[in-house]
Amino acid sequence: MTRIESLLRKAIGLDAASIGSSMIQRTVRLRMKQLGLSKTEDYERLLQSSSTALADLIEAVVVTETWFFRDREPFTVFAQMATQWLAQHSAGTLRALSIPCSSGEEPYSLAMALLDVPLLPHRFLIDGVDISQRALERARHAVYGRNSFRGKDLSFRERHFRHTRGGYVLNPIVRQCVHFHQENLLDEGFLANSPPYDFIFCRNLLIYFDRATQVRALEKLHHLLSDDGVLFVGPAELPLVTGHGFVSAQLPMSFACRKMTTPAVTSSPPRSSSRSSVRSKSDTAQRAASPQADAPAAGLPARASTGVHRTPAPPNELEAARQLADAGRHEDAVALCEAHLRRSGPSAQAYYLLGLLSDARGDANASDYYRKALYLEPNHYETLLHMTLLLEKNGDSAGASTLRQRLKRATKQQERTVDQATRVAGGKPA
Repeated sequence: MTRIESLLRKAIGLDAASIGSSMIQRTVRLRMKQLGLSKTEDYERLLQSSSTALADLIEAVVVTETWFFRDREPFTVFAQMATQWLAQHSAGTLRALSIPCSSGEEPYSLAMALLDVPLLPHRFLIDGVDISQRALERARHAVYGRNSFRGKDLSFRERHFRHTRGGYVLNPIVRQCVHFHQENLLDEGFLANSPPYDFIFCRNLLIYFDRATQVRALEKLHHLLSDDGVLFVGPAELPLVTGHGFVSAQLPMSFACRKMTTPAVTSSPPRSSSRSSVRSKSDTAQRAASPQADAPAAGLPARASTGVHRTPAPPNELEAARQLADAGRHEDAVALCEAHLRRSGPSAQAYYLLGLLSDARGDANASDYYRKALYLEPNHYETLLHMTLLLEKNGDSAGASTLRQRLKRATKQQERTVDQATRVAGGKPA
């Protein structure tokens, strides 16, 4: 059995301990029974000589547990940041990657999140990649059972699916937004000719790899991510990722990362992009608009102080609270926020973090925290966004509509400010 585990490690980087050797043994025995083999040695020889037999074993051991909008916060943050990106790149097409995409729930969730903003389909492109051909066939078929829909808020199902006897059929518009590919992240030529991605979702894959394979995978992801792109990983993977070429984007419970200023993992030259000059101008404009633009990134483009709130660099306590929340230590993060409020008095950022933490637990106090944050800073963009989503989830469509109007005004003000700063940076009169 050790040699079979070694074959799986070599083929897909699987660390047997991550899923348990007993699970692999059960899978091997089942495959041997299906093939009519009684000796493990015979099955080992078959795996070494037949790529089809190895592929079938890989299909059997790959973990495919997933559902739509699994962990809401990353999708909320993704939609928010995507809106910002597209506002600043009027002629650009946003590119997002979901790996592993399994049976399609994650990349389709990304597409639905953008369509619900609403964004037009031609403004973005989403690739879904997985090693499992069977999973990709299910993804392309796009008919799902009840197990793919979990959680309290299933309003998206009414908007984007049609209920039939055979299951929930995904709307063709959503299906056309996602392109699926069968590839192995560890292959030398993995997505070799792909332009860089602005957003990559690679959640709960690295935990199944051994350490050497994790480093190889991170090198690939680092190479595929644009210089100002965002990588989303699983909660348990954040400490690993931030130690290998990435830094936290400082967005609580989203487990989002950016590239380090000086790349530390990739040995290949940085990928060039036709969008780089546009991004460079945008960065210059933001620096001109705000003297705080060089402070540690808060995960969103900097907002100028004229009319639209830009979250200032938080005190050390709130920074630590963010990091605790990212690491899944929610109770510790709450305690730190409350201690900060006792010592320093009311703080919009502290109330916003408490709102997020309460929201994640389904705690009714979330709305109270958000309201306190908005009382202190009425244009606090992140709070406006999350309060809007909470009201929609709770069925308060009128309240959500009011906040959406405030969000639109804040976004328009931001765009005007950035445009003005761009003209100043370019030497033209504002």
